[in-house]
Amino acid sequence: MKQISITLCLIIFQIFIYGQKPRARDIGIPFEGLTGKYNAITDVKGVEVGYSTIISGLGKNVLGKGPVRTGVTAILPRSRNNNPVYANWYSLNGNGEMTGTTWITESGFLETPIMITNTNSVGIVRDAVLKWFVEKHWYKENWWYTYPVVAETYDGFLNDIYGFHVKESNAYEALNSASTGKIREGNVGGGTGMMCLGFKGGTGTSSRIVEIKDSTYTIGVLVQSNFGAKKNLTIAGVPVGKELRDTLNYELTASPMSFKQEGEGSIIVVVATDAPLLPHQLKRIAARVPIGIGNVGGRGENGSGDIFIAFSTGNVSAFQRQNFSKIDQLPNDLINPLFEATVQAVEEAIINAMVAAETMEGINGNKAHALPHNLVVELLKKYKRIK
Repeated sequence: MKQISITLCLIIFQIFIYGQKPRARDIGIPFEGLTGKYNAITDVKGVEVGYSTIISGLGKNVLGKGPVRTGVTAILPRSRNNNPVYANWYSLNGNGEMTGTTWITESGFLETPIMITNTNSVGIVRDAVLKWFVEKHWYKENWWYTYPVVAETYDGFLNDIYGFHVKESNAYEALNSASTGKIREGNVGGGTGMMCLGFKGGTGTSSRIVEIKDSTYTIGVLVQSNFGAKKNLTIAGVPVGKELRDTLNYELTASPMSFKQEGEGSIIVVVATDAPLLPHQLKRIAARVPIGIGNVGGRGENGSGDIFIAFSTGNVSAFQRQNFSKIDQLPNDLINPLFEATVQAVEEAIINAMVAAETMEGINGNKAHALPHNLVVELLKKYKRIK
């Protein structure tokens, strides 16, 4: 009892002094692996994250007026420096969108920030990124072309998604506010109106530090989590969803404007690393993301858009237009620790999103409840995962 009181005091201190919501480890959820300083994608040097969060209105859904529960997330691989990074992507189930991936497959490079928003706002965010490039003189050449990377998940259960509330200014806000260090989780940015495994979902992040021979590398992950059936929710090996099957279910007072079966949804995962990996190796990293998703209960349902992108900030001089480049490459035989770190960070990032997310009421009074921290802790004790 004394230990619980100390934990609660620490959580309250974080919220009111630093404005930081509790994270999975704060409430006692155990995970494998060593995290970076911030336990975030921003532990990979140079990576910055920014948000635009749009929340307004209550009650009946009036098309074009709200309620609004949506936003935009921006991930900048090398801060505001236009220096493309090696990248690749992978899809577990393709009922979703991530623009720009065709050229990433062809060229092996990610040349733009990564943006995440809701399903119906991909186009305006993509166009806004191009305009932002012009204003910021992102490209020094007089003539250039590029394909912004914009991904999405569906927030129409809580958000007036057909009201098209994301504007160019929101994409600009996400890009211009991007920073390193601690980043917010839960109901923020593109994750604002998302739900996950029977509870409120959203934006989450985590990182892992690995040692390979005499070098230390970081894997950082950011998720926009909006997938899965409650019955499958698993935390630290405990069947939390089954135990809480009759507790705090979604409250649907009026049907959204789309058909959605239980378990359907989407998850976008961005994996960053400073390990010197080439595009074919980064595809292998992205292909390990589903293992972490599966650990918490994801099944890659037919109606789910599960799309992942991985990039490396190593090899700073890799992108050249005219000159030959000399690069380092991690041998394939040494890559296994990065695979494991990816799985671990994905699993924790999803649970971090759920722990940070708060109960949200949206259109027509539809409600997604926050993961009940106290009940989760009780179940972890019941199954002897913690004392």
